[in-house]
Parts: sequence; structure tokens; C-alpha cells
Amino acid sequence: MRICVLETRLNLPGVHSLKQKRGIIKGLLSRIRNRFEVAAAEVAHQDSWQVAGLGFACVGTNVPKLQSRMNNVVNYIDNSGTALLADYQVEVL
Repeated sequence: MRICVLETRLNLPGVHSLKQKRGIIKGLLSRIRNRFEVAAAEVAHQDSWQVAGLGFACVGTNVPKLQSRMNNVVNYIDNSGTALLADYQVEVL
């Protein structure tokens, strides 16, 4: 069994409150969970308005398939138009 973990850092320009940020992040996380069947949560920068740290995880036996799923998540975030992907890191445990 392998665990694939994705950590992302997003910039949210134009966000002026934590309430606005949480609305954007909540919707994005929900769409990603449903579309890619991964565990997802806000894991860093919870008190910053214009920065978000999101974490994703999935479990399986086929490492290339797990990495492909996480690459699809990265591409989805990058093309979502709701946030700017500043940095990301994928790790297989």
C-alpha cells in the first residue's frame, strides 16, 4: 500500500476577509474531493486572507496512477480560476 500526498500553496488576490477566503476554499475542496476521490483539507495559513495551504491524500498500490491523480488535482487547481497556484509538492510514502 502506498500513500500519495500533495501539498499546495495558493495565492488569493482580491480576497479581503477570512469569510470570503473560506467560501472560496470550501467550494474548491468540495469540488476536488468529489471529482478526484481524494482526502482534502486546508492545512496551513488559516488566518491569512490571501494565502491558503491545502493538503490532499490518496491511497493505492499503483504509484504512477496515484501520481497521475495528484497531477490532475494540480492541473484542476491551476485552471480553476479561483486561486493562483504558487507552489506544490507531491510525495509518495
